[in-house]
Amino acid sequence: MTVPCKKPDDVLFINASEHFERDKRQNYLSDEHIEKIIDTYQHRPEKPIERYARRVDMAEIEANDYNLNITRYVSTAKAEVQIDLSATHKELVEIDEQIQESTAKHNEFLKELGLSPLPAPDQ
Repeated sequence: MTVPCKKPDDVLFINASEHFERDKRQNYLSDEHIEKIIDTYQHRPEKPIERYARRVDMAEIEANDYNLNITRYVSTAKAEVQIDLSATHKELVEIDEQIQESTAKHNEFLKELGLSPLPAPDQ
């Protein structure tokens, strides 16, 4: 008894552009990279693998005028690091206070030695 081959009705895009080893003359895929590509291809994951692979149905490809550019379907963009401005401001204020305290202490030593003090940090 033969089992009919069910052809998928979607396209699996694998973006392995960040998965290689650098070499002086030519970059190459390591055994681990090749294994990951093969495993992804064989298992065709239902859910996208962020920045690596995604199954795309034909309707979406058609809607994109049959453009098969991988980055159209598998984004390589890295999420921006969120900066807590309030915490950063607080940290900078603390550093500025430490600078002022250290400068004042240093100037006391310079005065004891009869040397000119450092200029005061800008306020």
